[in-house]
Amino acid sequence: MISSSQMRALEINSEVFGVSTLQLMENAGRSVVEEIEKIMSVDDAKAVIFVGHGGKGGDGLVVARHLSDMGASVEVVTLGEIKHKDAIANFNAIEDMDYSIKLTKFDYNMKSLTADILVDAMLGTGVKGIIREPFASAISLFNSSKGFKVSIDVPSGIDPDSGDVLGDHVRPDLVVTFHDVKPGLLKHDFKVVVKKIGIPKEATVYVGPGDLLVNVKPREMRSRKGAGGRVLVVGGSATFSGAPALSALASLRTGADLVYVASPERTAEAISSYSPDLIALKLTGRNFNEANLKELENWIEKVNAVVFGPGLGLAEETLKATRPFVEMVMKMGKPLVLDADGLKIMKGSRLARNVVITPHPGEFKIFFGEDPREKERDRIQQVIEKAKECNCVVLLKGYMDVISNGESFKINKTGNPGMTAGGTGDTLTGIVATFLAQGIDPFMSAGLGAMVNGLAGTLAYKELGPHLTASDVISRIPKVLNDPINSFKEKIYKRVIIS
Repeated sequence: MISSSQMRALEINSEVFGVSTLQLMENAGRSVVEEIEKIMSVDDAKAVIFVGHGGKGGDGLVVARHLSDMGASVEVVTLGEIKHKDAIANFNAIEDMDYSIKLTKFDYNMKSLTADILVDAMLGTGVKGIIREPFASAISLFNSSKGFKVSIDVPSGIDPDSGDVLGDHVRPDLVVTFHDVKPGLLKHDFKVVVKKIGIPKEATVYVGPGDLLVNVKPREMRSRKGAGGRVLVVGGSATFSGAPALSALASLRTGADLVYVASPERTAEAISSYSPDLIALKLTGRNFNEANLKELENWIEKVNAVVFGPGLGLAEETLKATRPFVEMVMKMGKPLVLDADGLKIMKGSRLARNVVITPHPGEFKIFFGEDPREKERDRIQQVIEKAKECNCVVLLKGYMDVISNGESFKINKTGNPGMTAGGTGDTLTGIVATFLAQGIDPFMSAGLGAMVNGLAGTLAYKELGPHLTASDVISRIPKVLNDPINSFKEKIYKRVIIS
């Protein structure tokens, strides 16, 4: 099954991998005609296509063209202005076909029609809420008309994800849906055929801009402080102060409204001097220790996600306090990104489904007791197995980033040679934490974090070459988030051959 948002992400990803949405629309419409042909002869048949203003309407316009080309008498009934860019291209083509295709604007006074073929191309997977006019009346007219009725993708008036009826709905003899079954179809007794329309496997396997656009929602005008998420970064030690600061700054640049950095007292003072945007919390002691657990409990309660590990160090008192802290965060149900020294200390642990660990190959060996496998396909399978073993999301960093929750996997192939600079892993951690704080699924948060970090690094690399720093990556995160499609097109491809 595939949800409407997942399908939209695949369509966008397909475009950046070279298969345009116009091509997908053409394939979709042609596949509908193929299914109609299996049932009846279309030569000399009369067909009426009810066309909405979105992408589904565009599919219907393709159906109209192909039926006409095959000898059918075709009438297209439009329900308002065509708005989808690819549908407009098909509508413009049909406008010039006035000899073979009749264009009619929907009229409330229309009586029931009689045709051999009636095609529902009115409302698609983007439909929300109760059906309004003129669609409500058009659905009624469609149902009362006589002929073999076909719905494209999902019958108009049915929520594609929940199956809820949004007022009245089309009652088709056949539903031709694309790529995979929509969950809402399973709630009804429709005859459904699934057709592949040319979405490349890469659109599913690789993290792409479509995943970002459908998961990261635009900020509403009436948003209040905290709408972008609150993040707590716990890290730093008597020796290290930069790592937690980089995670926190990356989190802010990704869209978190409030980021707290909790570090040992002297370290917190250093962190607060880096930027006035950071809220530094001073913890008792020179290194993270058991006394800090009580100090942090209320702060954990306040935030939406926690980062633990950057610059933490491996002092004896830190080793004793780490497991109780991680268990406290998990018991409180907060999403957690476990990184760097934090995951080294927690090696071999079984964690929780809302925990993301971000090991590089050396940390992967420490945590799981084995090196990452060399062959790409073997490495993917290994990460799936290990994610299931530790009951968490694993983001294995490397030439090919592999992300898995133990069931599904994603690959990130953005990045460049300059990303070997120290601190770029800390920026990744902060990005992932913000997506978690915004309520995005941990598996998707990890994949999006890897892609955004890689694209931001590539924008820096194109300007600076291999002389970039983690701060250069952070400064370019907003550009990636504001324009993920063009940022993705700018990337330096990792030529990943999965064999």
